[in-house]
Amino acid sequence: MKLVVINPNSTVSMTEKIVAAARAVAAPGVEIEGRTAAGAPASIQGHHDEVMCAPHLLREVREAEEAGADAIVLACFDDPALGACREVATGPVIGICEAGVKAASMIATSFSVVTTLPRSVPVIEDLVRGYGLAHRCRRVRSAAIPVLALEEPGSDARARVRDEILRAIEEDGCEAVVLGCAGMADLVAWLSEETGIPVIDGVAVATKFAEALVGAGLRTSKSGAYAQPETH
Repeated sequence: MKLVVINPNSTVSMTEKIVAAARAVAAPGVEIEGRTAAGAPASIQGHHDEVMCAPHLLREVREAEEAGADAIVLACFDDPALGACREVATGPVIGICEAGVKAASMIATSFSVVTTLPRSVPVIEDLVRGYGLAHRCRRVRSAAIPVLALEEPGSDARARVRDEILRAIEEDGCEAVVLGCAGMADLVAWLSEETGIPVIDGVAVATKFAEALVGAGLRTSKSGAYAQPETH
């Protein structure tokens, strides 16, 4: 089985971190390939960045399928252009926000999301509502850090994320936390130990969901909304 993990931004170091997180949980015999959306913004921070990354992301989806991908993990918590990616792909395409919040709903009766910048909060709130889990999500929180701060040695970003999770436990009464950025993937074990509750990395659970869907013989429906796009 071949799974392709696509980073919709153009920061290669983040792709390497995301791929490492996917490989850490992949089953024996599952090949994980990483792709970076060259030409996209360096980070996805808001609606504008989502739109600007979309053509580059769709190119990577097409090329991944041509190279034999059985499924694709879309490794940005905004799940940018997820519907369009599913139109282009024949195999499953899993967004890490959808995977993360659905996983949280299976192991806890409530969860909060901790993301990077405040501008990401309403985007994620809309996604959670769209995935039908607003009633389980206590709050979407921001650690007030730029996405690329997670890539900077010596940054206090990880401590800020931990402290925001501790506030979520105290103030929200949440039973689990979903990390609202693919760039936090390498922090999940440390954060779980530091905070004492399940901390969910969307990259890891999206990888396992992709494995499961492929293993069950499921592909993206081409009847209706996810039909192949018409050419004009």
